[in-house]
Amino acid sequence: MNTTVIDSFPRPDLSARRVVIIGGTGRVGEGIVSAWLRDGAEVVVPTRAESRGAELREYLADVDSQRLHLAIGEYTSFATAQAMAESITSQYGPVTDVIASIGGWWQGKPLWEVTEDEWQHFNQDLSTAHVANIRAWLPILPSTGSYHLILGGSASKPVPGSSIISMEQAGLLMMHRVLTAEAGDQRRVFAHELGPVATRQRPFIDPDWVSNQELGLVSETLAANPGMASEHFLLRGKHHVRQVLEQATAGTTRS
Repeated sequence: MNTTVIDSFPRPDLSARRVVIIGGTGRVGEGIVSAWLRDGAEVVVPTRAESRGAELREYLADVDSQRLHLAIGEYTSFATAQAMAESITSQYGPVTDVIASIGGWWQGKPLWEVTEDEWQHFNQDLSTAHVANIRAWLPILPSTGSYHLILGGSASKPVPGSSIISMEQAGLLMMHRVLTAEAGDQRRVFAHELGPVATRQRPFIDPDWVSNQELGLVSETLAANPGMASEHFLLRGKHHVRQVLEQATAGTTRS
């Protein structure tokens, strides 16, 4: 994996931060988990399957994962997201940051051919999961904390055959704009709009693709700098990662 961007920037000290990474067992999420652990954060990953948690721990074998906690249970409805937030804060203490990497890709047919089940799952269910976790977590984060939405490029660029996901992601992008307006300076909410992401599962990786580790570094650097206000970032290539890190590194580094 090309780590040129990561090696070019100092790492923040996250020893005072506790982050919940929703979707941390996924292809993008596991790199974010690894980055936050490497820089000292306490990391909690909700997962609906113990087997996925075991796979994550295996992937993190070369990282000090004593600060990694798995919270087993549902978290995609209003009720289960609230229960998960209450359980995590009761067991581990106040959370400073939340990263929501929820959902996946769908492509296959034009909008007029999608089934009701496909629409319900890839648009309604995934959107509900995001809103449910916003409701559960945002009110209890400190003003110096941060909430991060991980979005795909279809949020602003239509992809033929991916109508449902494009509409869902576009809705989440507007959700970020609304949250930014509503929260003002009381909460920090970041949206990260990605192109293809370099992960260990991909058989081919373009050298300019953003890696999941680089996404982790971006999210943690923004979190560690309380002077960074809510913003939407395009992260479609390594030059975008450099731009964001150059903007966010002031006052966040350790020796």
